[in-house]
Amino acid sequence: MDNEEFTVETALDAATALHRVLAARTHRRKVMGQEVLIPGQLGEALHVPQIIRRLQAKQARQRDRGLEDFQELWPTLSPATRDKVLHDIGWYDPESLDWEDKRSNRRPVIDPDH
Repeated sequence: MDNEEFTVETALDAATALHRVLAARTHRRKVMGQEVLIPGQLGEALHVPQIIRRLQAKQARQRDRGLEDFQELWPTLSPATRDKVLHDIGWYDPESLDWEDKRSNRRPVIDPDH
């Protein structure tokens, strides 16, 4: 899906989900001879918490800046990461849905003989 149109609200949902997805990635590291799991730090490196704070700001100017920051970050993410985020927030493309999927807004073709 290449044409995601984010509003401040949907960008906030997606940024929060992105933060969770990136934090769920863990790394093994040896600390004093013991192997430990370290949570992912990529979210902080990409300034996702700062983007979330801006999207939650009371001032419209700050929210707009957060939206711009998120829209600049979004295309740089891998397709797998974007898919996980979109799945987490329940975003879907109606064109890609099965006929039987209740979210599909397409109507079946009516047979004129029946």
